[in-house]
Amino acid sequence: METDIEQEIAPTIRSLSRSFLTQHPFKSVKLFESLAPNEVAMLLESHPVEVSVGLWGFITPGFSDAVFACFELKFAEQLLCHLESHLAIALLSRVSAEHQQKLLTRIGTHNPGLQKEMTELLAYPPNTAATLMVTHVQAFHESATVKEVQRQLKQHLKHIQHTLYVLNDEQHVTGEFTLADLIKSASANLVGHIARPVKVTLSAMDSKDEVIEKFEGYRCDAIPVLDAQQRLIGLVRFFDVFESTKIDLASDMQTMVGASKDEQALSSSWFAVKKRLPWLQINLLTAFAAAAVVGVFEGLISQVTALAILLPVAAGQSGNAGAQALAVTMRGLTLREITIRDWPKVLVKEMSAGMLNGVAIALTCSLAVYLWSQSIGLALVIALSMIASLIIACSAGAVVPILLKKFGMDPAQSSSIVLTTITDIAGFMSFLGIA
Repeated sequence: METDIEQEIAPTIRSLSRSFLTQHPFKSVKLFESLAPNEVAMLLESHPVEVSVGLWGFITPGFSDAVFACFELKFAEQLLCHLESHLAIALLSRVSAEHQQKLLTRIGTHNPGLQKEMTELLAYPPNTAATLMVTHVQAFHESATVKEVQRQLKQHLKHIQHTLYVLNDEQHVTGEFTLADLIKSASANLVGHIARPVKVTLSAMDSKDEVIEKFEGYRCDAIPVLDAQQRLIGLVRFFDVFESTKIDLASDMQTMVGASKDEQALSSSWFAVKKRLPWLQINLLTAFAAAAVVGVFEGLISQVTALAILLPVAAGQSGNAGAQALAVTMRGLTLREITIRDWPKVLVKEMSAGMLNGVAIALTCSLAVYLWSQSIGLALVIALSMIASLIIACSAGAVVPILLKKFGMDPAQSSSIVLTTITDIAGFMSFLGIA
């Protein structure tokens, strides 16, 4: 008897439920947050997909991902096809690669055009905020209590981030708080009251340079990433940017000397040869240019053979000084401590450093040369050439990477080879020219 009654009133209950979900979406979502994700998924699957579409814009990131993961593939596919494109892409970007591929494949069987559009929208350009972000992000409504948030987080222990976000009724980020803030707060407090204003946000298409500049300027642990509709789609953590910058610095070290960024310590010899040989050939040409400078002073060298002995000293010191200036400038460009506009300051600083180091090296070197040759003239020549060549070398070390960046080239791309040519010529020319 009871079973018959339940069967009779079941359609009425579903109808009332559907009416409530459709007419009161925000209240419905607030009630959902007291349920487990699988229970919410079962409830939504019992209604036409249009009901879920109307509710989805009110469900916060994190909880929506958990609910979506509980849907059957067929219902999940239907939901993605009916959602606005920015909501569908944000949702797809936060699921696992395997699940994402399954859904795109199913969509492609019924709507190849939509599959192509979604695939293109999911492919962010390299070196943008979207490629650096973590998509497992948790956000909560301003009216949620600390107790409610803690209960939700216990259901997502696998993907909890240190920084959590607060959203208003339009799903826009209004504040942020940490797990520590949550633990210290009373259970009845609203998260909207314990949250702090967000210092800065990122657009999904912001360049990596802009991301680093914002972390440098605002000194925060994480920055939220927003889509074109100003909705939260992820966050970029300082740790991830730091790791990415370390990789960039390591790659720059290789490219500065003509090795490819793609080459690794255990790459094949043939791969290494293909990547290195072109730059070695270029370096050979520049070495001939330096040799031509020496050739101009062939007669002088034949008369004063001591000059030939001291040539490596002049070239070696200028090369080392230039390499130091280059390394510091490259680090500044990579970490965004300096920009192209700062070139006058960098140049003056390196020229001053080159002159002071040159004077110190000149005193030591001239004393050694005098004790060896007993020639005041030779000692004076090496002293003056050290000062001149170190000033030129340090200036070149600062200017070369900045010029490459100015002309739209990779400032790390074999700048060491270019610098070596300049420092060799400067060392030889200053030493032999003064002699």
